[in-house]
Parts: sequence; structure tokens; C-alpha cells
Amino acid sequence: MLLYIRVGNKLKKIEHLNNKSHKTERIHSLDSLRAIMMLLGLVLHSALTYNVTFHGQAWALKDPETTHIFSDSLVFLIHSFRMPIFFVVAGFFGSMLFYERQPMQMVKNRISRIVFPFVVFLFLLWPLTIFAFGYTDAVFTQAENPFKTALGSLSNFLDFIPKTTSHLWFLYYLALITGVTALFALLLKNVPKWTQRITKSFDWLIQRPFARILFFSVLTFLLLTILGTAMVDASISLIPDLNTFTYYLFFYLIGWVLFKSKHHLGTFIRFDWIFTVLAIILATIQGLTIQNTGLAPNGNSSLLTLYSSVVVCLFMFGLTGLFIRYTSKHSVRMRYISDASYWVYLIHLPLTAILPAFIWKLQLPAVVKFLIVLSVTALICFSTYHYLVRSTFIGEFLNGRKYPRKIVK
Repeated sequence: MLLYIRVGNKLKKIEHLNNKSHKTERIHSLDSLRAIMMLLGLVLHSALTYNVTFHGQAWALKDPETTHIFSDSLVFLIHSFRMPIFFVVAGFFGSMLFYERQPMQMVKNRISRIVFPFVVFLFLLWPLTIFAFGYTDAVFTQAENPFKTALGSLSNFLDFIPKTTSHLWFLYYLALITGVTALFALLLKNVPKWTQRITKSFDWLIQRPFARILFFSVLTFLLLTILGTAMVDASISLIPDLNTFTYYLFFYLIGWVLFKSKHHLGTFIRFDWIFTVLAIILATIQGLTIQNTGLAPNGNSSLLTLYSSVVVCLFMFGLTGLFIRYTSKHSVRMRYISDASYWVYLIHLPLTAILPAFIWKLQLPAVVKFLIVLSVTALICFSTYHYLVRSTFIGEFLNGRKYPRKIVK
């Protein structure tokens, strides 16, 4: 069965359902949205070294030669929506697995696709990340022998044991949140009237663009007020952080419930451009205000909290609508990017940390240096995916299957 939405006088296909199995086939728009949210991590981490703001232990590298406020604004902009949207999409696909397969199949799938990669790559990437940050820091501080200095951080066996989740924190919390949500969903199966009421209410709300912005902005505001922060900073501690868990659980649950109302996804197209442009304007104003006044982005000001809540909801529905509008059809290129995005994100961090060490003395603007780091990182990540991962056991480990190296249209 094909589902269509009306855009002006035209009908646009957004989803294809299999009449025989009643299982949802690949939803290209949300798959693409998830991939792009993941890949924006490369942009964010490539820009951090050229921020005017020093981020302390969260990102201890800062180019001593050149920085620019543009990179600060870019980081703030991406941070304001990227992970909430990622968890909404993750919740949607988690719900799809839960309800269209057996719950135990969903749990096994999430363990193989999330837990195992998290553990394996956490141990593999830890020494590389420590060395990369140590080397660039030594170069920036003009140490006599940066290579030797960086190796000094890996002088004994215990140094190779991960001390934090690093950039893989999202897999850590995704696994925890998926497990808790699956247990809760199993309990709700015994009270079908509740789930029917929730779905019916969500159906009504999701079809009304301004009502859903208002409703979820208020919910987000209340949640952030309870957590005592205007913006949740993701915790990379191996000990679960309640704020990080609760905040992203909220967005995961939105996606989980949204799956039951997937036939209304087309309504996201209404006002998608307006919501997105407005979100960009508001987030940019917020970022510049914070930078000029020295306010903490994660302060507990009620006004700042409300502002952040509105921004993230505008982005959530605006960007999702844009992806439904423009990426609902199968695209060979976008499918390839989606397949590659997991590997690319997993391995990119050491590259974004070490590459600035090789260009710091070049008399180039900070924006150009940022673009060099981003481009080289992307080139290395996608090249290694194509030749070393896509058609190998690594690709099967990450994506559940091997793909032919040759891209078939």
C-alpha cells in the first residue's frame, strides 16, 4: 500500500507498506535524517578546535593561532537540535522493531547493532583518541617532542582501559534507553486501552503543526525546569547521568509513540520551512547573546529554558518535515551515505583531533582550517568505509549485512 500526502495540488508518496506482511518497509526520509544527524558530529568536532570559547576538558584543544566566532555559532546551532532529533528517529525505529517483530528479536537486534559496536569500538578507539588529543595539545604548546609526549599518555596497560564513553556516549545511553522503553512497552501491552488512548491523542496532536509545537515546547520546558538546566550537556561518564538519560529518554519516547501515528508523517511538511528558518534565527540569536553576555548555555534561567525548548521543538518538526518533503524517494547516493554513517561517525573523532596539529602554523582563517579538517576527515572516513568496511565482516557487524562495493542503481 502506498501512502500519499498532498503538497499543493500534487500527491507525494512518503511511505510504502507491504500488504502481505504488514511490515513497514525502509522509510528513506527518516533513515536519511538519522544519518545526517549522526554525520553532523563530524562538523561539530571539526569546528570545536577553532572556537573562541574554551571548552575545558570537554574539548581541550584550541588553535593558538586563529579562532573565529563563526565556529562557536555553528557548534551551538548543531548542538541545539542534533541529538534530540537523533533520539526521536531512534525511538521511531526502535518502536517499529518492537511492534513489527517479536520483542526479543528487537532486543537481540539492538544488542548486536548497539551494545556490541559500543564495547568493541570504545576499546579500539580509546588509545587512538588519547594519542590524537595528546599529540595536538603537545604541538599547540610547542613541546619539544610531541610524538613522545603523546605516547607518554599510553605508558602502561591501564592507560588502554577506557575511562569515559568519549563520543560513543550516545550508544551507551541509546542502549540503556532502549532497554527501559522495551520493558515499559511490554507492561503497557497488558493495558491496551491506555496505548489506544495515547495513540488517539497523539494522532490528533500530530496533525496540528502549531498545537504540537506548543505542546512539546511546554513539555520540554517543564522537563528542563525539573532537571535544572536550559540545555543538557551529554555526559561521557561511564556512570549513567540522570539528566542525560532523562532528557534523551523523553525524545526517544516521542519517536516511539510517533511510530503508531506514522500514517500522519506527511503532516510534518506543513510549515516545515517556516519552522526550520525560525529555529535557525532564534538559535543564532541565542548563541550570539550567550557569547556576548557570558551567560552559561546550560544555566537555569526560566527565560533561557523556555527559549531553548521552543528552538529544539521547531527544529525537531521543521527538519523532519524537510526530510520527508525531499528525501522520501529512494536515492542511491543517500542510501550509501546512510549505510556509511555509522562507521564514519565511529572513527572520526581521533582524526578531527589530530589533523589540526598539521595545519596550525598555516596562515589561514579559522573557517578555512575548519573546512580542511572536516574535508580530510570525511575523505578518510568514507574511503575506509568503501574499501575496508562496506563489503567485509566489519560492515556486517555494524549494519547487519554486507553490501557490494559496487554501487548498484
